[in-house]
Amino acid sequence: MNSPSSPPSPPPAAPSGTEPAAVVHSRRLAVGSVLALILLGLAWELWLAPLRPGGSWWAIKVLPLALPLAGLLKNRMYTYRWLSLLVWLYFTEGVVRATTERGLSAVLAGLEVLLSVLLFVACVWHVRSRLRAAGKEAIAADAARRAAEAGFPADPVQPPKAS
Repeated sequence: MNSPSSPPSPPPAAPSGTEPAAVVHSRRLAVGSVLALILLGLAWELWLAPLRPGGSWWAIKVLPLALPLAGLLKNRMYTYRWLSLLVWLYFTEGVVRATTERGLSAVLAGLEVLLSVLLFVACVWHVRSRLRAAGKEAIAADAARRAAEAGFPADPVQPPKAS
């Protein structure tokens, strides 16, 4: 709430829409994979195939997956990087349980492996896309700076866009 003497707060920033499509798609894939892993872990340990009848405390294994959700939604590069390391714990659990258990648990473990790989690919894709986009912007800004320092106008001929 603004007081009479304070300036009005600026309106919320509108999305710029300048993000590359790969960044948007990889973020959606990462968020979807994390949510799917959380739902799978809860359903697996509470209802589908718990270690003990009536549910298992192993359901708390999904708590670490809830931590990166805010960072993923806020597009924080650091979150994508450390999540790409954390996901290997779930991959390992899935491989171990897929090879040692039978029936529905083995199928759920295989699904956990698949979702873990999908999450890893999404994180790597996101980081690479963001770095690639930042690299192009940095090169263009550097060229403009050097042209301005030399007293020349910025290059009027734009380089061809990569497809």
